[in-house]
Amino acid sequence: MSFSCDVNVLLYASDTSSPVHGVARGFLKEAATGGDLFCLGWPTVLSYLRIATHPRIFAAPLTPAEALANVDSLARLPHVRFLSEEPGFLEAYHEVAESFPIRGNLVPDAHLAVLLRQHGVRRLYTRDGDFRRFAFLEVRDPFA
Repeated sequence: MSFSCDVNVLLYASDTSSPVHGVARGFLKEAATGGDLFCLGWPTVLSYLRIATHPRIFAAPLTPAEALANVDSLARLPHVRFLSEEPGFLEAYHEVAESFPIRGNLVPDAHLAVLLRQHGVRRLYTRDGDFRRFAFLEVRDPFA
């Protein structure tokens, strides 16, 4: 079985001021040591690097080196995979976009959802309820 997580899980794990920081860290520790394949989309990773280092979002943002070190620590694990778009991505995106209008904040969500679909990853851990719009994903809130 394989699974993925959205950027919010990675951010909560880095943000020590978050009330769900401990839960997020525990989730990532379990994901990093479990037997299932932990798949991270490059859009998620790059969003993490962008947001975790942003001084207008966090009172104590990570330095670029700290954020990249967190990504490196995940990348070194044997059952973590980073996912990129495969040939046919745009056609798959069109197919998903026919279901409902994808605009604004749904664009990056649809990007990740289609990327996961291309790689056969059905389970996504996130707090973002918008992902429930994608019927092909099994969305779970790790903080519920």
